[in-house]
Amino acid sequence: MCTINSFAQAQSITVTGIVKDRQSKEGLAGVSLTIKGQSGGTASTSNGTFSFSTSVKLPFTLVASSVGYGTVEQQITNATSGINIEMETAVVLGGDVVVSASRTPERILESPVSIERMSAATIREIAAPSFYDALNNMKGVESSMQSLTFKSINTRGFNSNGNTRFNQYIDGMDNQAPGLNFSVGNIVGITELDIDNVELLPGASSALYGAGGINGTLLMTSKDPFKYQGASFQYKSGVNHVNDDNSSVQPFNQLDVRLAKSWNKKFGVKAAFSFLQAKDWFGNNYSNFDRNARTAKTGDRSSDTNYDGINVYGDEVSQNMRNVAQSVVAAGTATYVRNYGLATGGLVPSQTQINTFLASNAQTQPFYVGLNTPGLIPNQNVSRTGYNESDLVDYDTKSLKASGAVYYNFTSTIQAVAQANWGTGTSVYTGSDRYSLRNFNIGQYKIELKGQDFYLKGYTTQERSGDSYISSILGSYINEVSKPSTTWFPQYIGNYVGARAAGQSDAAAHVIARNAANQGRFLPGSAEYEAAKNTIMNTTISATSINSTDPTKSVYGAKFDDKSNLYHYEGMYNFTNAFNNVVEFQVGASYRLYDLNSAGTIFNDLNESIDINEYGAFAQVGKKMLNDKLKVTFAGRYDKSQNFEGRFTPRITGVFTVAKNNNIRLSYQTGYRNPTTQNQYIDLSVGGGSQRLIGGLPEIIFGKYKLDTNKPFTDVSYRAFISSAATGTANPALLQQYTFDTRGVRPESVQSYELGYKGLIMPNLLIDAYGYYNIYKDFITAVDVYQNVGTLASPTFVKFGVPVNAAGEVTSYGAALGLDYLINKWTLSGNVSYNQIGDLPVNYINDFNTPKIRFNLGLGNREIIKNFGFNVSYRWQDKFYWNSSFASGDVPAYSSLDAQVSLQIPSVKSAIKLGGSNVMNKYYITSYGNPAAGAIYYISYSFNP
Repeated sequence: MCTINSFAQAQSITVTGIVKDRQSKEGLAGVSLTIKGQSGGTASTSNGTFSFSTSVKLPFTLVASSVGYGTVEQQITNATSGINIEMETAVVLGGDVVVSASRTPERILESPVSIERMSAATIREIAAPSFYDALNNMKGVESSMQSLTFKSINTRGFNSNGNTRFNQYIDGMDNQAPGLNFSVGNIVGITELDIDNVELLPGASSALYGAGGINGTLLMTSKDPFKYQGASFQYKSGVNHVNDDNSSVQPFNQLDVRLAKSWNKKFGVKAAFSFLQAKDWFGNNYSNFDRNARTAKTGDRSSDTNYDGINVYGDEVSQNMRNVAQSVVAAGTATYVRNYGLATGGLVPSQTQINTFLASNAQTQPFYVGLNTPGLIPNQNVSRTGYNESDLVDYDTKSLKASGAVYYNFTSTIQAVAQANWGTGTSVYTGSDRYSLRNFNIGQYKIELKGQDFYLKGYTTQERSGDSYISSILGSYINEVSKPSTTWFPQYIGNYVGARAAGQSDAAAHVIARNAANQGRFLPGSAEYEAAKNTIMNTTISATSINSTDPTKSVYGAKFDDKSNLYHYEGMYNFTNAFNNVVEFQVGASYRLYDLNSAGTIFNDLNESIDINEYGAFAQVGKKMLNDKLKVTFAGRYDKSQNFEGRFTPRITGVFTVAKNNNIRLSYQTGYRNPTTQNQYIDLSVGGGSQRLIGGLPEIIFGKYKLDTNKPFTDVSYRAFISSAATGTANPALLQQYTFDTRGVRPESVQSYELGYKGLIMPNLLIDAYGYYNIYKDFITAVDVYQNVGTLASPTFVKFGVPVNAAGEVTSYGAALGLDYLINKWTLSGNVSYNQIGDLPVNYINDFNTPKIRFNLGLGNREIIKNFGFNVSYRWQDKFYWNSSFASGDVPAYSSLDAQVSLQIPSVKSAIKLGGSNVMNKYYITSYGNPAAGAIYYISYSFNP
């Protein structure tokens, strides 16, 4: 009898019921249901129902929890079916569970390193147009906005337009474009309806995530179809360009759709779609800039003959007036001497005969007279007349994202996933130039098998440049088609000399000269302009062929042809459960292949294929001590790229619990990043064709361009030599050679020390504070050099931009403080961050690009009155100096206010939101040379969000 009783008691019982919102009485999806003190459980379905089996004896306590709702504990004494649980919306401080900090689930309060998190509930309440825009509200986060849909996220300094020091992952897939080596904002990725949560790790993270991520790592996770089922859609309509001098008010529209369904807890599918269409922000910084010295100049086109506007393209092409005159005279002399010799049976004319010819010949006379009349031709540069960015770049922004996934549960803990994300769009990106990304697209495709303690996955990223092109090349080549520079500059100098000889002032002569040289110039909007523009922007860079003897046979192209791919394979196993949780122990390994294919339009791959292999492995062990008050974790990773020596990156962390829900954390982390694929293999003409960017590998700088045997000259000495040459007394002694490191460009690394505290001072006040100190070594920067491919007597210089490593160490340090306070249903939040760069090595170009102080303030209430809520976010940042390969200058301090009010309509599972970003419409820039952003006002309708 006892045996039978024991057997009966050990039998499984089924627990069933429904979870509802207490106010709307609607079923709640994705609610976690567990038995208190036990593992296992389930999640509610799309209509709120749940069912699971357990062998736990009655009575027991059923725990229901969901982000955005207060946890409910309900005693189950006899009936295990028909259970009714009602939940109320609430914010629970410090209750979030994060995964990215240690690659294992843990309470955010117990994270060993700084971490920020944005939940699905938080995302629904943001005032910004998208969750990606709202990342700026997180503590210490900064961004560089290059266009409406292209933003680069960063933390802890050294911000940049294309941020190669910051990793971004979507469902475990590295979201970088393999040809660019950084994430193109959120062009391809998760739609707003499908985003489950966002986790941000400021600072180095290479010990767990491999190369990259020196400044931070962002991880975005999409929704599981087993937890979030049904149909959802959202339509957002609004306006931007309000009170914009560049444009009338323009529409902003976005549609998001998500479908998800599961069957028998075994099979699940989902699909998501998003389409955005708007008019982009205008790049209209027409400040004068010296691209050689990377410094601002005074003046504009009317006052500076060598004007080079930041967002004006084609005016990068420049010549010294005296050098042009001397070249015309030299060409005339050579022609005359040759023809004289032919006519006289080989005699050589005397200098007097040559001078007489030069002074009387119609083609050479003004240049000869100008050179021989002191002061008639000034020793100054003249640039061609360029075109504004708005005439060259496609501002009709579009973004289309589509994703789908199939899930199969082999058991309750083992799942297989096949996933595809694809996105395309038209946007603008700032690198060494402004690049118009037209119909640019990226696809990511993954297969993964994961369980409670392991995962195996493989994915590929397929980048396609579409119809993308370089705006400065386009502007310069339109000029060349309308009139070659070999004709334009001599016309300018000749007419200038004629005007000066006729008694005109210097300023008036320049106006006359430019007007004369610009005759026949294609004007924006004209048939000739549009024809030339369309031809050049649809012809690849590698197809360019300039015919110096017959310009009509020249071919000009500004288009990329990039089809680069990335293949990644990774696995991890967590032995913690096998060790009965005595210690935490994980191991993992990965392999990656970059397959570069640009047909010679970006990389040195016109006549050869380029593949880059990388592999790595990591291990992490953690142990709790002192009655679980102290947890210490050691982690280390080894990575190897085929072009560089292997790297070991260790991490040591400690978390000490000083009181319940109050923890002090201390960490030593290391990080590194390999030179990007472009740092290694780029071979690209930029700056209107005036400069060539080349990779820093020995096979490029020494093998292809012979910068070891034909050493180039430094930028400073080259400019001094050119200045002397313009006076007619060129001094070769001024030229100073530049010697490259024989190893070429190498990986850069960082050591990061951090001390932090996170705790609940009261149940309704959360404090998070940290301070950090970073030491960077072998920082990757770049130099401009000039190689003489002619002779000293008749030099011909080629300008190269080459990535190199800065000598010495670069240090930075900072701190941040965040506060979150709850009272009733009110949420008040604020954070402030401080970042500063330390001592710099000699000759290091400071590109810290980060304000010293920035802060955010937030105030919200999910239900200030029945079904009505609101959220307001304010941010401010200090002024700072921005330095990049495109442009350098001051970024003024700015503030921005985002706000929204929302109405919930529970009866139809809907919500209406009225909101806006930068609602005060104060136009601001986040980085120099990029467009200013104004307000976006919108209204949205969401069904089943």
